Amino acid sequence: MTEEEVRYVADLANLKLTDTEVSRMRAELDEILAHIDKLNEIDTTSIQAMAQVLYQAEDTATLREDRELPCLGQKAALENAPLAGAGYFKVPKIIER
Repeated sequence: MTEEEVRYVADLANLKLTDTEVSRMRAELDEILAHIDKLNEIDTTSIQAMAQVLYQAEDTATLREDRELPCLGQKAALENAPLAGAGYFKVPKIIER
């Protein structure tokens, strides 16, 4: 992975990295990608794909039953909010570009 690619990924994540951090991230990302390449070498053609990992029990053993419940309501939802106004949660602006 090049330094330019690391900076590009950091920019996508809205991160400002120092030159030292870029060098460290480059090395770490290279290790991760090398590990993924190793995993890609494994023959998985005989392995059945899984959409949900469940332990050895019924098909829905780890899933709860879907039930329709009454709506929480705006007042109850905002009751424990640190800051609310005009019927909404208020949060500080965190993304500036």
